[in-house]
Amino acid sequence: MKQICLVLFFLLMRVLYKRFLLIAGLLITVIASHGQASEMEKKLDSLLAGYFIPSQPGCEVLVARHGQIIYEKAFGRANLELNVPLSTGMVFNLASITKQFTAVAILQLQEQGKISLHDSLQKFIPGFPSKGHTITIEHLLTHTSGIKDYLQLDYSGQNMERWDFTPQQLIDSFKNYPLNFTPGARFSYSNSGYFLLGYIIEKVTGKQYQQYIMDNLLRPLGLTHTCFDSDGNIIPGRVDGYRKDGADFKMADYWSPTIEYAAGGLISNAGDLLKWHNGLYSYQVLKKETLQKAFIPFQLADGTTTGYGYGWFVKTSNGIKSIEHEGGMPGFKTNEIYYPAEDLFIAILCNSGAVNIDELSASISVITLGKPLQCDVKVDPEILDKYVGAYKLSIDPNRTITIQRVNDRLIAVVSPTQKMPLLFLSETNFQFKNLLGASGEFVVEEGKVTKFYVNQNGRYEWIKTK
Repeated sequence: MKQICLVLFFLLMRVLYKRFLLIAGLLITVIASHGQASEMEKKLDSLLAGYFIPSQPGCEVLVARHGQIIYEKAFGRANLELNVPLSTGMVFNLASITKQFTAVAILQLQEQGKISLHDSLQKFIPGFPSKGHTITIEHLLTHTSGIKDYLQLDYSGQNMERWDFTPQQLIDSFKNYPLNFTPGARFSYSNSGYFLLGYIIEKVTGKQYQQYIMDNLLRPLGLTHTCFDSDGNIIPGRVDGYRKDGADFKMADYWSPTIEYAAGGLISNAGDLLKWHNGLYSYQVLKKETLQKAFIPFQLADGTTTGYGYGWFVKTSNGIKSIEHEGGMPGFKTNEIYYPAEDLFIAILCNSGAVNIDELSASISVITLGKPLQCDVKVDPEILDKYVGAYKLSIDPNRTITIQRVNDRLIAVVSPTQKMPLLFLSETNFQFKNLLGASGEFVVEEGKVTKFYVNQNGRYEWIKTK
């Protein structure tokens, strides 16, 4: 009997010892991860405090790993006149982040068999001129339709962005312009495509676009702080947008909410964007196979791929894949980024149009990922000097870039206000700093630099002119 008791005692002690080791290991892991999180928090706090002065417009940043928030803070002011500080949970104009909601709505209708992505635009909007080509829903989704962007056109009316339009009226304002290119031949970001998709949703469902999004996406996922901008409505927690005028900030120019529509009309906060993300990846609004197709870059007619799927940009930087979309409109800059391999989600919402959202997004990503997104190889200054000069885009000679050398670095001057440093991967291959997902290559023929190529949503040739 004593022997049996001793055996049982030792077995019990062994079990308790194993449990102790397991608990101790878990505690060490929790402590270590907390230490990492605290270090990340300090770095993000320092970065954002340097970007946003407390008395000026600011930003809300949310970071989540495995669907759980690990960082959420706000900096700056929501309203300068009343000196109201920004706080987490306030709502911002999302601008073009809206496009992914429109794309998901279209994919829902495809799943229901009500549309095909290969259906022509004219099937649903017969009055839209085909201009001798078949323009499909997929072309609209992927910015490959060739339809001119209605926000880039010169209209005869004064301050037309303040006017209220029905969807049909605004479509009538741009439908007769010639195509920029044959559908499917090139990528050219166009708000017109997503405006048309919103109207197609109305034609197919018999509901207003906004109502369909509310009934089929926002309410099912519990996005209680997400709504459409509407003139005159009181929206709790809404921040004001600002523009920079010299050293001063001024209220952003007014746009009628009817201008944005399905291309950029949603208002939301960072918490709801995380709910949206989690709802998508738990396949509550789309099947898994449908959602995965939205993240496949579109292939152009010549076989090259763009960096855009259905409603999202798809990028790879330093071997790290991201699925993301920026937004920009008067008074607001936004970005939503997901790194699938790391299961890391980032939402950035700013109430100033002066924010360099590319630089800010890259800096936040580097801190949260804990690894660089771009490399920079030192190149002999004599080689850099050969690349200096003026270049024009082969398909649009009116567009030019000047490459200048500043110390031991090259700068691409796109405009007086847009200057991008080049980061080299080799003697000829480069990236633009903080412009993730884009790469370039200088071409040397018979000892002379003749051009460079840029790979960003297609392959573009820039010819050296001097």
